[in-house]
Amino acid sequence: MKKWGDGSRLVYSTETGRVCPDCGQPVAACTCKLNKTAAPATDGIVRVSLETKGRKGKGVTVVKGVALDPAALALLGKQLKASCGSGGTTKDDVIEIQGDHRDTVIAALQKQGMTVKRAGG
Repeated sequence: MKKWGDGSRLVYSTETGRVCPDCGQPVAACTCKLNKTAAPATDGIVRVSLETKGRKGKGVTVVKGVALDPAALALLGKQLKASCGSGGTTKDDVIEIQGDHRDTVIAALQKQGMTVKRAGG
């Protein structure tokens, strides 16, 4: 038998639907999601690398360390994908662009005034 004091939290209510596990409010009225949109703490250096692991040998340009909130990061990812003429995604504070576009991405980020380093090989 579970007791409410042992760290378990309510995640669904038939009255209000889904409940935020952090603040206990309905998801629509969640007060903690405003705090989650803050930019992640970084050292101020954007790192651009090429990864092929887990992608069947296909290269993906990876941009890490951009200190922007998720909405601004998605917009930056969209701009970089358009400048490279390629597809990609933005997830978990990382921008992935299909193909080897490191030089193009570095030039575009430096034009925006960011400190950029080429990471990896």
